[in-house]
Parts: sequence; C-alpha cells; structure tokens
Amino acid sequence: MKFGRTTATVTAEPVGAEPLLGPVAPTDLEVVPGGKRLGEVLVDANVVSRGHVVAALANAQRGAPRYLGQRLVGMGVVTERDLAAAVAVHHGLEVVDLRETVPQPAALGLMDEATARELTAIPLAADPNGVIVAVPVPSPALLAVLQRRLGRAVRACVARESDIAQAIALNYRALAGVASHVQAFESQAATRGGATTRADVASVNDDAPVVQVVHLMITQALRDRASDIHIEPQPERIRVRYRIDGALHDVLDLPPAMGPVIVSRIKIMAGMNIVERRRPQDGQISLEIEGRGVDIRVSTTSVVEGEKVVMRVLDKSRTLYRLEQLGMPQDVAARYQSLLRSPYGMVICAGPTGSGKTTTLYGSLAELNTPERNVMTIEDPVEYRVESISQIQINEQAGVTFATGLRSILRQDPDVILVGEVRDVETARIAVQAALTGHFVLSSIHATDAPAALHRLLDMGMESFLVASSVTAVVSQRLVRRMCPHCRGPYQPSSEELALLVAIGGRPPAQGFLRGHGCNFCAQTGFLERIGVYELMPVTDAIRELVLARAPHDQVRKVARAEGMRTLQEEAARLVEANVTTLDEVLRSIYVIGS
Repeated sequence: MKFGRTTATVTAEPVGAEPLLGPVAPTDLEVVPGGKRLGEVLVDANVVSRGHVVAALANAQRGAPRYLGQRLVGMGVVTERDLAAAVAVHHGLEVVDLRETVPQPAALGLMDEATARELTAIPLAADPNGVIVAVPVPSPALLAVLQRRLGRAVRACVARESDIAQAIALNYRALAGVASHVQAFESQAATRGGATTRADVASVNDDAPVVQVVHLMITQALRDRASDIHIEPQPERIRVRYRIDGALHDVLDLPPAMGPVIVSRIKIMAGMNIVERRRPQDGQISLEIEGRGVDIRVSTTSVVEGEKVVMRVLDKSRTLYRLEQLGMPQDVAARYQSLLRSPYGMVICAGPTGSGKTTTLYGSLAELNTPERNVMTIEDPVEYRVESISQIQINEQAGVTFATGLRSILRQDPDVILVGEVRDVETARIAVQAALTGHFVLSSIHATDAPAALHRLLDMGMESFLVASSVTAVVSQRLVRRMCPHCRGPYQPSSEELALLVAIGGRPPAQGFLRGHGCNFCAQTGFLERIGVYELMPVTDAIRELVLARAPHDQVRKVARAEGMRTLQEEAARLVEANVTTLDEVLRSIYVIGS
C-alpha cells in the first residue's frame, strides 16, 4: 500500500504556546508544523472565516467537542471532507478514502482498539520503513505519541474523522478473538476425553472458552447494529448469522461439538431449563456490553441437527425517534399527529414482525407524553424504557398476560394506553372497550396493510360495530434499506426494474438513478440503515359503513385510496424517485407480484 507524499515531521511544538485566533487555546494536538494552529490553516485556505474560528474556540462549554475541527463541523461551517482536504494540502499529505482502503491485518495488530479510539487513528499498512497511519489532523504531538505507542516510524495520511471512527469499529472486530477460544475449547474437550457436558457448562467461570465465545458474539452483534443473532446447527458446522438492516449475513462458523454447549450457556443466562431439549423455550437476558445496556429475547427450538437459538438484541441505549425522523412524508406526519390529538379512540399500527411497529408507537407516545397525562404501556418485552411512563412487562408465569395486564391498567386511571400487540380476541375486546370509554389506545397488530388490520380484528371474532366505532386510524408500515451514502453512484436499471417502477406508479429520479455500489462502511451491500414506508388510513364515516357491512378488503382499500390514502407501494416509489432506496429493495420488502 503506497500513498505517495506520506511523510510528516515528528517534532512537537511546546505545550505552552500562545493561543492563536481566539481566547481559548486549542489542544496541543492541533498545533501543526511551522507553528501554525489548525484555525490558521483553515483560514489561510479560505475554508472558514476568522470569525467562525473565534466562535468555535469560544464554544468550550461542557458537552462541546474537544477539538476545534469537531466544533467547526458541528457548527456546520465546514464539512469533514473540506476539513480533511485543507489539512492534507497544508501538510503535503494525501487524503485516503477509508471507504475503499482496507487496513492490513498486520498493521492493525500493531495497535489495540482502545488506543485507536483514544487517538482517533488507524494503522493502514506496515513495512520495514514504518507504519502508515490515517489521522484527521497530523499534528507533531499526535505523531510523536503514535511513534511511542507503535515503537516504529510513523508516516501519516489524512482521513475524515467520522470515517476513521467507523473504520475502527469495522476492523477491530470482537469476533477476531473467537478462534483462540474455540481452540481452547477443543483442547479441553480432548483432555476430558469427550465433549463438554451441560453440568460442566453450569459450573464454568467467566473465563471459560464457551462463555467468552457467547460474549463476543453478542458484543459484535451490538457493534454491527444487528437486530437478531441466529445460531443454527448443521451437519458439519454451527452457523452463526446476524440480521442487519433486515437481511441475514453469515458471520461465523463453529465446530459442531460447540453447539450444545453454547445453547446451554445461553439457556443459563436466560434462566431457561438446560435439561429440556425437545420443547421450544423462551427466555430473556439483561446485561451490559461495552457500557451499553442490552436486553436480549431468547427463543430455542428443536431442529433435526440439534437446538436452534434466535436472540433478539434490544439496545437500551438507543434514543427514541420522533415521528419526523421515521421517514413519514411531511403531510402524512401532520395528518397522523392530528389523529393522535383525539381525546379517545384507538390507533393501530400494522405490519409484519420486524417492520418497526414498536418504534412508531413510541414515536407516537413522544407526542402524547405530557405531565398532565397518565401514560401506561403493556408490552412483551418492554423495548424502550421511558422514565415518565408506567410500563408493564408480560410475565405469563406470574399470570401477567396482555388481557390481565390491560384490565389492571384500566383501574389505574390512565389517559393513554399502549398495548404492545393485539394477539387474541380477549385482548382486542378489552382494548376496544377502553377506547370506547374515554381512553386513547395505541396498539400493533400483524397485518399486511391498513385495510387488512380491520379485517384481522373481525376475523378474531370482534363485532363489526365495535371495530367501526372504536378505531380512528390505521397506519401500516414496512422498513426498506437506505442506499449507502458513502458509495452511491449512477447506474442504469434493467427493463424489469423499470417495469416495476411503472407498476408502482413511480417516476424516474430527476438526477438519474443511483445505487450503492458497495464499500467498507456498508459491508459491500450498498445499503446502510433503514427508513420507514407508511400507509395511513383514517377511519372515516365511509369506511365505518364498509366495516359494519363486512365489505371485502379490496372495497375498503378502494374507498381509502379515493379519500387520499397513498399505498405502501406509492410511498416506496416516492423514495425511489428521491434516490433514498432502490427498485430491487422495494421488490424485496414491499411489492407483491400480481397486486
């Protein structure tokens, strides 16, 4: 790996240098060769004004970024790209694109993850002449620290700070340490003369190989933003997969002998019966990983090759989204917010498992949660903790079901009630009666679209007049993957994709079709993060009459569209037109052939 002009002088400026361009002295790490500080470099390059630098230096209140460059980016007066370019030109160095550059394993091995995060630096390549390291600002003080830590000559190149942070997260993988633990496990099994028993697992300490393997799997899942971990026994291996942005990815293969032991370890953590292997079991794990609280729902089931485990990972440190952050168009969000202001009634969020219903419901609660309201929820499990809301978690062993919990909530003088999921007619009946007696009820239900949610209640056995008089709106949703912003580029869709665009009523993007071509930051998938696609159906008088008459699904849908409802496919077409997502992603997540 060669970068051309990559040598930076390693001579530190005195720490006590006079502050320049402002009343607050920048950190010593922002002094650059020739005695100039970063602010002067940016002003000389006409990237920012002197006034902006003075304002950024004065902005030293608690919580403000530590470095001047971070403050300027936070103020919006300079982009990270421009910042990196100006710094690189001043030093005569090259800007490296970490989207495309893959650090060499040998170079990464020279610096541990904690040091890389502390210094915001990542080694890219190593040879007899030294180590090439990407940094946001190659100050002499920083390079001197790097040289001491690495014990080698350092040659710097410049990269955007956020790219370095992301590259550290991508390349210092927790799973890198699994191989040594697997080897230790196999050595212990050989010493015992056979496989590790469940009794052995129950008595192991925290340093045991199987304990470490499970911990590393969960740690890496949290770093990768995985929503689920699948541990699947197969004839020649134990396959571990993560669901990231709605799609499953292979991440690890383990020897078959580890399968039963890993399952037993997870069962112990989740408070499940490690002896029972034939019946499905459910459990829950709460722990802290890298300073972040995590709740994990565990489900086991018996398959031909053994027991399969699926763990739903719930990161408690996630912030709650507001409605405008979820992907609702402005007019849909405004209409939905007006519906939430109803004093009573029932709003249903519909969609399949993993479509983001709970996130939308909590975004709705954020609009309703005020000091003068008593807001209560009943969920399985409680995914988001909100201090000002009373939350009940299902515990069937203790007799707390949705139906019994909802009855107890109604005796607690509630104003707003969130029912995590309507699963049966008893829960549906209590929720509907609550909506009819002056409470505002939010709930979710499994249904394909908004009209189908009303029919789902009817199919459960609910009387049509109760459904028609209680439900005020249904919002159906899906999640689609966003194009990766780091590797978006033009492409020409196939004739089949163009036919799909016509079928969903979309138009080509004004600036041409784009798609993610794959980079390090999106694991070569072309997608990063997800966005909601919404179908909002207010229950108007016309729709109430159709519900009372038990009209077919298609007729309800036709009337709703005539009243202004935009379908999931039409909303997906809008995202394609805006180059937020792609046609093949719409086909994967939303479009139904023949619909």
